[in-house]
Amino acid sequence: MPTYILLTSFTQQGVENVRASPERTVHAKEMVESLGGTWKDFFVTMGQYDGVVVADFPDDETAAQAALSLAESGNVTTETLRAFTLDEFRDIVETMS
Repeated sequence: MPTYILLTSFTQQGVENVRASPERTVHAKEMVESLGGTWKDFFVTMGQYDGVVVADFPDDETAAQAALSLAESGNVTTETLRAFTLDEFRDIVETMS
């Protein structure tokens, strides 16, 4: 399954309810898994983004559905990146003409 990086940032609502964030993260993991995805890792970060989720999804549409579902809560905004493993990157480069 393709891997995706979801970069999250708290909204004002998310900051106001930050104490509930660990439990919301558990629910986010359950949502990812209910869509057929695999929650690989989660980090709280310092800097431009407040959190990073690493997850596998069957396809881009499912990854987009997960990102939109996270954002719909109003607690975070998301930026989603498709990630390629080193082996996938090698395959891409090898097929370049």
